[in-house]
Amino acid sequence: MDDMTPEQRRKNMQHIRSKDTSIEIKLRTALWHKGIRYRKNYKGLIGKPDIVITKYKIAVFCDSSFWHGKDFDKKKPVATNSEYWSAKIRRNIKRDDEVTQLLNANGWTVLRFWDEDINKHLNECVKTVEEAILDVTVQGI
Repeated sequence: MDDMTPEQRRKNMQHIRSKDTSIEIKLRTALWHKGIRYRKNYKGLIGKPDIVITKYKIAVFCDSSFWHGKDFDKKKPVATNSEYWSAKIRRNIKRDDEVTQLLNANGWTVLRFWDEDINKHLNECVKTVEEAILDVTVQGI
C-alpha cells in the first residue's frame, strides 16, 4: 500500500526529471573528461537519446531501473494502482525496444546503460562508449 497521500504522491512525481538526471550527468562528465564530445537530449533522433555522439552515430540512453523495467518480470510494482504502473512500464519497455531497432536500422549504434551500472561501474560504461567509437572508426576505414 502507498503510504503517501495523493497530494504528496503528486508532488513527488512532479519532481522526477526526464533529463539531466544524476546518472546522465555522471556519465556525461566522465565522457567529457575523456575528451569525448557529445550532444545531450538530442531532439533530432527518435527517442531523444540522453547522449549522442553525432560524429560516430552513437546514441546513449541512461535508463532508470524502475521506469525502464529492469528485471520487471521478477519485480513487478507493488503499489497503489499497480495495474496502471504495470501497463506503463510495459509500454516503456516496448518503446525502448522499438527506438533501439529504428536507430539500429538507420545505422546508429545504440548503447543502453542501467542506472546501477553507471553508479557502480562508471569506468566500464565509459570504456564501452570508447570501444563503440573505435568500432565505428575501424569500420569506416
